[in-house]
Amino acid sequence: MKLTKGAVVEGGTSLNYKTGNWRDQRPEIDQKVCNQCGKCKDVCPDDAVHRNNELYEIDYDFCKGCGICAYECKPEAIKLLPEGK
Repeated sequence: MKLTKGAVVEGGTSLNYKTGNWRDQRPEIDQKVCNQCGKCKDVCPDDAVHRNNELYEIDYDFCKGCGICAYECKPEAIKLLPEGK
């Protein structure tokens, strides 16, 4: 598929394309602090946060490291760390 400027991608979601390889920081969830409220999933613009076996996890193939999840996390369970650490 060839994309052009201003093109609308069928499906309308970034989950069709892995884009997380250029991130310079990565959010990590401390499961001991997380209260399972789901706010991180609600605010993620790339739908990179998923609930798996009663825990929220980040799919780093799609996470761009924007930090919105960490900013919105009220119990401060999500920390942004330098990529590769």
